[in-house]
Amino acid sequence: MRIQEWLFYRQASIKSLVLLFCSILPTKSIAERSSNFRVVGYYSGVGIPIDSFETDQLTHLIFCFGNLENNRIKIHTAVDSSTIQQMVKRKKTNPSLKVMLSLGGWGGCKTCSDVFNTEEGRKEFAQSVYELSTYFKTDGLDLDWEYPAIKGVPDHTFRQEDRANFTALVKELRQVNGKNFELSFAAGGFTQYINESIDWKSVLKYVNFINIMTYDLVHGYSTTSGHHTPLYSTPMQTESSDNAVKMLLQKGVPANKLVIGAAFYGRFFEITNGYPVDLYQPCKFTHGFSFKHQQDSLSLQNGFEQKWDPIAQAPYAIHPKRRLLASYDNEQSIALKTKYALDHKLGGIMFWQLYDDKLHKGLLNIIHSTIK
Repeated sequence: MRIQEWLFYRQASIKSLVLLFCSILPTKSIAERSSNFRVVGYYSGVGIPIDSFETDQLTHLIFCFGNLENNRIKIHTAVDSSTIQQMVKRKKTNPSLKVMLSLGGWGGCKTCSDVFNTEEGRKEFAQSVYELSTYFKTDGLDLDWEYPAIKGVPDHTFRQEDRANFTALVKELRQVNGKNFELSFAAGGFTQYINESIDWKSVLKYVNFINIMTYDLVHGYSTTSGHHTPLYSTPMQTESSDNAVKMLLQKGVPANKLVIGAAFYGRFFEITNGYPVDLYQPCKFTHGFSFKHQQDSLSLQNGFEQKWDPIAQAPYAIHPKRRLLASYDNEQSIALKTKYALDHKLGGIMFWQLYDDKLHKGLLNIIHSTIK
């Protein structure tokens, strides 16, 4: 054997040993980091039965949405009731799974500011949550009020008092439903919400975790294109998962109560004028698409150029002729978000929503594989 060959094989052997050692070394720390790591999935119950999905890869499954009728939470249809019952049955194969109801969503909290502005409204609501949770044998509630104290849906009432009322509401929910009740809320992932909507230090003692909606950061009302769910900020876009996490940590929220959000759907924006057809251009939102259809929607055959932003750690795609930009999460960005949550010792990762995922080998499986 020539000396050059001997050196090559010797170096290769050393490299193999190093890789083997590194693969063994982190096993304990990964297990420690992931033992209390939440994987939270929202589920609207539309179209596909819950038992079609790999719910054994979830720690929390949230039904969307209950409605606010007068002062009480209501499930209005027999189909929704059946869906919740099927969700609870998933605990037979995943005993540690927490099944939660939720209130609100975009467009679903029109009367929240009025109802939760009174002690009577808060008490009656908390009691109705207890009754409904007892009936369905669910484990908790996720509040999705969009948004306390700041403008959300254009025709929804908001008032300055919402901030204090939100604290009073979660306090009442905790007192009525007990210490073992899982209580969370969906928090806007953008600067104004973080600064104005919630008295963070006051709510911490009452909630188990906070689902940060680090998606829709460029949304249906946006007039400038950008990433709707980036991991990191860019010189042209401050809002991101990392920005929201850093702001909340600075406000005293413990890392283990923060659950960052991933999008199992994308958004199309039309670049309305000027060139190039790209990020940070005048735009209007056109429509959304599910991850399960992403391969066809953004294919080269359909005229799309798929790109990766190394600063935002986020994918996007453009169609120069149709003047379209698509912003979304994919396998690579989901893995990076999950790793970010693990590395920063956050409380977990959540996503909207199961319906948009593939039934097998989808984005939920990427989260699961990254954790393991």
